[in-house]
Amino acid sequence: MRKTEIRVEPVESFFSRGRRVARLADRRERIPESRVIAFEEATDLLRLFTPKRVLLLREIREAPGSISDLARRLKRDRSAVTRDVQLLERCGAVRVTGKPLPGHGRQKWITPAGRRIELRARL
Repeated sequence: MRKTEIRVEPVESFFSRGRRVARLADRRERIPESRVIAFEEATDLLRLFTPKRVLLLREIREAPGSISDLARRLKRDRSAVTRDVQLLERCGAVRVTGKPLPGHGRQKWITPAGRRIELRARL
């Protein structure tokens, strides 16, 4: 995925975008490789994307890694980073996959949902 855009938009815009994509699919045309995560209210976006979570997203974009690695690099508690990663995964901003560790089981590996992440809000 090339780009993940996280933005505030009215419900009408959300459905309009969905109709455009559906028309492309119906005509068997190429669907753009981007993802939009939409919030109806700016306050909802700001509640989810706190300054610490934005720093976490930047860190993941710069160097994907395990929750322990991210917590160490950001100098944050591992449990706090785990909670933030779970929230960001639920909204679609990051991906969490299992990575095998030689002789030690599996480790959660955190990567961005797109090569580029854009946060947009108009008040």
